[in-house]
Amino acid sequence: MTNDIKIEKMHTAHWPAVLEIFKEGITGGNATFTTTAPSWQQWDEGHLQSCRFVATLNDEVMGWIALSPFSSKDCHRGVVEDSIYISHKAQGLGIGSLLLKTCIEESEKENIWLMQSQIFVENESSIYLHKKFGFYEVGVRQKIGKLNGVWRDVLLLDRRSTIAGL
Repeated sequence: MTNDIKIEKMHTAHWPAVLEIFKEGITGGNATFTTTAPSWQQWDEGHLQSCRFVATLNDEVMGWIALSPFSSKDCHRGVVEDSIYISHKAQGLGIGSLLLKTCIEESEKENIWLMQSQIFVENESSIYLHKKFGFYEVGVRQKIGKLNGVWRDVLLLDRRSTIAGL
């Protein structure tokens, strides 16, 4: 089945499908602190123009990944945070692995030396995926924010490139 999955650069035309998958993540309650879906403009402004990918199966978007800058400071230009979302109907097909692998490879070409991810501690599949690609635990950020009135903890994971930023 993974042979039928295609990874391609995300384009504006993908936005409706990307948004629907993001909404699934919001509804699920273990993917994001975001409670309302952003507009294309809001989303676009918050993510790097490079390293945006979608996974398609039979021409239908099944998942996406994008990077956000960690900071606007020049010294942190090579530090980013990843966002990865897989449609409920496509989980377990290896899409997350294909997206994250592609994004890591492309990010290193963009001289990104550190990718970080903040994942709800309950989101075991996302934690597993990131560790599979060399992310390591920095620590748990306890009660970092409230989601629907409930304090939530996130696991902070980092992946230091062995190619970029040396």
